[in-house]
Amino acid sequence: MFKWAQQQLANVAGTQEPIYGPSAIKSVAEEAKETPYTEITRDDLKWQAMETTSVETQTFYFMAESGQLAFAQVLYSNVAGIRTTCQFNCKIFSLDGSKPRLWSTTPLSNHDFSEDMTGFYADDLAVELFEDGTTITIKSMNDENAIVNLTIKRTAPGFKAGKTGKTLFGTDLANPWGAMRHVFWPRCVAEGTITTKEGPVDFKGKAMFSHALQGMKPHHAAAKWNFCDFQGPTYSAILMQFTTPPSYGSTVVAVGVIAKDGEIIVGGCDSTVTHLQVKSDSDNDWPEPSIIKYTWAGTSKDGKPVQAAIEGALENKLDRIDVMAEVPGFVKTIVASAAGTKPYIYQYSPQKTKMSLKLKIGDQEVVEEGVVFAEATFISQ
Repeated sequence: MFKWAQQQLANVAGTQEPIYGPSAIKSVAEEAKETPYTEITRDDLKWQAMETTSVETQTFYFMAESGQLAFAQVLYSNVAGIRTTCQFNCKIFSLDGSKPRLWSTTPLSNHDFSEDMTGFYADDLAVELFEDGTTITIKSMNDENAIVNLTIKRTAPGFKAGKTGKTLFGTDLANPWGAMRHVFWPRCVAEGTITTKEGPVDFKGKAMFSHALQGMKPHHAAAKWNFCDFQGPTYSAILMQFTTPPSYGSTVVAVGVIAKDGEIIVGGCDSTVTHLQVKSDSDNDWPEPSIIKYTWAGTSKDGKPVQAAIEGALENKLDRIDVMAEVPGFVKTIVASAAGTKPYIYQYSPQKTKMSLKLKIGDQEVVEEGVVFAEATFISQ
């Protein structure tokens, strides 16, 4: 009874959860043993808009032909079924550090969804999936410093790990109390602009799209995250990895995919992230990575073994986000009551020495240089 009460308190107040252990999580990797991945359909891109505590995002990453790097994000958050808040975030990075990055975050008013739940609307904002299921437009006039008018079109199939893309949390996994789900468009082309006070910035180039659902308190689901978005002339490689808090056995869940135009080369949960070299951040003691390695493995559609890796120095970070300083108040109320929670996101895109994807498909070996956008997120010990 005490454990149940503790869990209920944790669920409402965001306090630390009791130790359930690894039996209280069913990783999507269990599904991926039988079905490594599934190509997604239009239905997979529907907003879930849960009525319980959750955070749901659609995030679009842009790598322009001009070398510019940006992302745009719609964030939908529900706190204990009491309050729903939506936010639009937009960021243009300063890759050489010569000028400040542009960061825009604006609360959204009067949010709504299309009838089929694939479109998201709010005052001065529309994110719409075309009928053919291959194109999304992102339009925002919420902030005159960042007027967004962008279009992405997928050039490879969409992807989710396993059959559902979901990792489940709970002591009764037939009736889970939480879930984590990611679906991706790993390889896209983009066009359009983000207009700043200095004028329009052209984002014609490559893009990637992620639709993520954390169907529980974010810091209960994950203690740390790693993310890699590699875009090369021929190949794209995406890796999303999270490690649960000790309450779920410090379980590591990784989802990865490599694609080229028209096809997925390999996908599933047989991926790793290794911080080969770290340095302690003097402000918060987090072990910030300086050299990193990402790997992917699996079998191609025609049965060939596939192995891939990206390894190298992350160089100077683009940004370090103190989440508690940046996020809206409603998220703070969820997170602040959890002891030992000090979330920071470190963002990188090596420019001096570009990273390369080393890919082996059967006997064929390819090395392709590309652009990497990487994140390392630390939330709790």
